[in-house]
Order: sequence, then C-alpha cells, then structure tokens
Amino acid sequence: MVVCGDDALAHRLAAELRDVYGERVTLVVPSAREPHRPRIPPPARALGRAGALLGRVSAAMVRPSPLPSEAPGDGAEPPEETVRILEAAQPDDAALTEAGIAGAGALALVYDDDELNIHAALRARRLNPRLRLVIRLYNRKLGQHLEELLDQAAAVAALGSGDGGDAEGADASTTVLSDADTVAPALAGAAVAGTSKVIEADGLLLRAVERTPVPPGRSGEPGLCTLALLPASAGEPAGASGAATVSAAGDEGPVLLPDEAATAAATGCGTVLLETVSYTGRPVRRRWLRGRGAPLASLFSRRLRWSLAGVVGTVLALAVASSLTLGEDPMHAVYLSLLDLFAINDPALNEPAPRKVLQLLSGLTGLLLLPVLVAAAFEGLGTFRSASALRRPPRGLSGHVVLLGLGKVGTRVLARLHEMGIPVVCIEGDPEARGIALARRLRVPTVLGDVTQEGVLEAAMIERAATLLALTSEDTTNLEASLYARSVHPRLRVTLRLFDDRFATAVYRTLRAAHPGALTRSRSVTYLAAPAFAGAMMGREILGAIPVERRVLLIARFAVRGQAALEGRTVAEVLRPGRLRVLAVDTSAPDDPEPDAAAAAAAPPPAERTPARLVHELGDDYVLRPQDRVLLVATRQGLGDLHARNRGTVAGAGPGRGDRAGQV
Repeated sequence: MVVCGDDALAHRLAAELRDVYGERVTLVVPSAREPHRPRIPPPARALGRAGALLGRVSAAMVRPSPLPSEAPGDGAEPPEETVRILEAAQPDDAALTEAGIAGAGALALVYDDDELNIHAALRARRLNPRLRLVIRLYNRKLGQHLEELLDQAAAVAALGSGDGGDAEGADASTTVLSDADTVAPALAGAAVAGTSKVIEADGLLLRAVERTPVPPGRSGEPGLCTLALLPASAGEPAGASGAATVSAAGDEGPVLLPDEAATAAATGCGTVLLETVSYTGRPVRRRWLRGRGAPLASLFSRRLRWSLAGVVGTVLALAVASSLTLGEDPMHAVYLSLLDLFAINDPALNEPAPRKVLQLLSGLTGLLLLPVLVAAAFEGLGTFRSASALRRPPRGLSGHVVLLGLGKVGTRVLARLHEMGIPVVCIEGDPEARGIALARRLRVPTVLGDVTQEGVLEAAMIERAATLLALTSEDTTNLEASLYARSVHPRLRVTLRLFDDRFATAVYRTLRAAHPGALTRSRSVTYLAAPAFAGAMMGREILGAIPVERRVLLIARFAVRGQAALEGRTVAEVLRPGRLRVLAVDTSAPDDPEPDAAAAAAAPPPAERTPARLVHELGDDYVLRPQDRVLLVATRQGLGDLHARNRGTVAGAGPGRGDRAGQV
C-alpha cells in the first residue's frame, strides 16, 4: 500500500493499514522532519505526533511497534509488517516510481490540496492502470467526474494491454472520499442531545442510540444489538459520550460489541444500542421562494404590514359606506373610492353631501398611504441589499448550537445541522473562510471575530446556547474557547475537535472534574476518517462509522463469495465478541446463480431490491451462501482480522494460518 499526504490523515492512515490490516505501507511525505509538520522519528527515538502514530520507523524496513495512541482494548499483537518512509516534495513520476507504484495494490492520495491529488491520480493511473485509487477531494461534483474518468481510463488500458481476463479479476476501482463528509454526521450528532446517527444500508435505516442504566427489576428497551457498554462515571449522566468506563483489561474505555453474557452481567451500565428505524414523518413541503434571495417575510416589517392593513381596511370601509348611502353597486363603489384615494377623480361639486364627505376622507387616506409606500420601498431595498450580508444573531435566540470554525469540516457540519433544522450561530475569524458563503446563503447568524478575544462568544449568545461545537484546526483554540464558554455557562454541552489522544484524555478528565454535571465530548477528524479511507484501499465498502467515545465502530457491507471467514459458515460462527457481528443478510440473490452472474451478485443491490433480512429474522443457524451479502458492525481490528483470514486462505497458506490470523 502506498499513502501520499502532507498532514495528520496520511500518518493515521498508514498506521491504520499497518496495525489493523497488517499491510506493508510506503508513506510518501513532503518532509519527515520539518518542524511545523508531524515528525517521523528515527529508529533510536520516538518524537512528535507522527511517532505516536507510526511507532519506531524510518526510511529503512524495520519491525513496527504497537500504536500507543490507539484506544485501549482495540489492539492486538503487532503484525510483522513494515512501514517505509519516503520524502518527496511532489508526488511526481519519480516519487511514485520509487514508492513502488508499479507493484502496489492500492494508492491513497490524501494531500490537503485537491489539485495536487488530481494530478497525482492521473499520473498513477498512467503508471499502473490496475491500481486501486483512493483520492481525498473536498469538491463532491468534481469527485464524481474524476471517478468516472479514471475508471474509464483503467478499462481502456486493460483492453489495450490484451490481458482483459486478468484485468477483470483485478480491482482497479477509483474511490473519492472527503474526510469532512465522512465525519460531519458524527460531529453533528454529537452536538445535539437526543440526535442519533442514521446509516442507510441495503434498504435498512439503522441508528445508534444511548440508553441510561436500567434500574434493578426493570427491563430495558430492546434493540437490534448492543454496540457498547458505558458504565456511568460518578456525577455524570450515564451514556454521556466521553464517560470513562473500565474494561476487562483494566483500562479506561467502553466495552465494544459485548456478547450476551457480558451484557446480562453488566449492571448500572449505560449502553449504546443499534436500532432499526423507518420514515414516519410527513414529507418535506417546499415553501414558495424558500432559499432564493431574501425571505419574503423580511420585505415588510410588522409595523409596515399593520399600516398597509389599516389602509386597505379604510378603503373597504369607504366603499361600503358609499354603497350604503348612495345605493351604488359595491364594485362601482370600490372603484370610485380608489379614484378618490389616488386623487384622479373629478371633484364632487354637484354631488350630495355624503358623497363629498366620502371623497374628502378618501383623499385624506391617500395622503396617509404615500409615506407607507415610501417606507415599503426603502425597507424592501434595504432587505435586498442586506441579503448578501451575514445575518446577526436574533435577540430572542436560545437553545442553539454555537459552531466555532467554518473550514472544511465546519462547513459540512453547518450544512448537516441546517438540514436537521437545528438553530446555529457560527463564529469565524477569517472573513474569506470557506464556509462564509454557505452561511450567507443559508441566512445563518454569523459572528466574525477571534474567539479568543473578549466579547466574541457573548455576541454568539453563548450564555443561552445548548452546545458549543469547537471545530477549528487548532487544539489550543478549541480548548480556550471551551474553557471560557464553561465559565460563562457551566452546564453547557461541549464537543471538542482534538487530535492528540493523550491531550484529549487530560482535557476530558479536567473538564469532567470541574463540571461534573455537564457533558464533554472530544472527536478527532483523522481518527474518524482514517477507517473509511483504509477500508476503501482494502476494497471494502464502509457505509458509516459510529463513534463511541474516542473509538469507532464501522458499518460495512461484504459479498460472501470469496470470503473464507464468511462463506459456508453460520451467523453464530461469524460472531466474534468485541470484534465482529453480523447485522443483516441480503438473501435476494437466486440460490444457483449463473457463472456470469457472479459479478452481479457482488455488485451493490439496486434501489428496488427488497431490504436485507435482519439476523433475528434468519436465526443464528443460517448458513451464509456465496451469493449472499452481509451487513456487519465491527471494530477496526475486527475488519482487519476478517481481511487477514481471507488473505491467508487465498494465498494458499491453509486453514491454520488463516484461522490464526483471525484469532483475538
């Protein structure tokens, strides 16, 4: 595996491939020792953030050490594989060739520059048409076009080489991912109490919900399965994300994917359950002119609307009086009243006295209408001029989410919170930040200023907010904003974006001790995004990630055909407590597919296919057929074990080696 990048995601991804999947990795970085970048330590010492991720590695091939930053209980024996570090300023042809791109199985391009990733992807596809590509792009539409282009280039190269049969067996697919899109649902769900992350897979809607401890003698609400056990910390509500628990190994952390015995024996524990949900709400109704320019209600203020209503009421009253006193037709009476109102009717010199009085009253009403029309014109002009400006937080706002940082991640989280209908106030110090345009278009209140300066959080009404979501790229800035917000609002729910695991643990413990009644959560973007990128490099389809504290459970979909750990086994045999669990099985494929239909059975199911059947519907004794597709929930190590067992069997090492690779 070859990983090319210039930030923390590249280092985390290399560690993921090495320690979870047991792959040989070549990491291409611009500089291994530049002070402002995560540093790669030499074999004699371990320094810097990258050293905590990759262990004791160098440009030579060495035996790696375990990941000290991995979550407790999620590690295993370090695989006897290696990581090779290669310094290259640009991923040009020479750098890719030196990295061994010709014989690599997959290439991940995770630079923080979309243009650089695109250029490198085009070079890599030319150098090795059978290479599996995973590209990090923020632009979604461009990513779709790039996937089609590179896949078409691989197909044309395979036909031109004359080995079309071998090329069909190779996975030369292109996957474009965005770390911001990957982590946005988890961050948005962590910011709102009671909001669950929903994952759509094979026609099923699954969500993870946190349940408080059940009192003795009462039964809890049933779920599809128990994802984690979360013993409540003293003084903190059970199930709070970030609550410290004690595992069997004695380390702090949640117990992931427990078996039935462990679940039954756990008392006073908060739990994370996986449930199935269905659409029960009303369909979304499109409002006229919604999202196009200024809101229609803001064109006229409340006082202006009352003034216009008074003028209309006066005209109607004059028309009714004219119809009753003079015996005129009602429509003709309205017409005469409007002529008098706009002063374009002849004077009623020879008319009866009631007609003269009504004409004078209509003229007076017309004089009152003139300033109302002028005010409406100025107010409408001001509204349209301010439509392109940032909106200020309204005075009566409360219970909202304060979103700090409108970079790549913050922009995606803002879009997700807006889709969920959650009130948001944004804080951004850079007027040219990526998310400013989105906030302006969505009419989201935004405060421009440095959050470390006094008065910025107050301008966002932090004292009446429900949640602070600190998503800047600086750990210290997020921490400083959180500490100040807690001093203003002690019970504020805080979600921090922190990279370093040790730093996050210290921050969590300190905030929990200082504010035991408030919820504190920490999330790492690279920690949440790396499993999806690694899964794509391994050819797996990762559908979603469910964060449990600072650990991750992955929802993945696998074709049973060719999987030694799945094919011909019962659901109960596949179960590995703490690592892997089968959720559902797609059994819609025929029992005896034709030889040329094998590829169709492995393809994603079409939208019209019936939903997959849950495990409790099939039973634990159901034997997985080659044409079935399974929906799994697993830890990162569990997916690595599944791949290692399949690889050991396919390589001809025999059942013994494959089984040993999958042991816990």
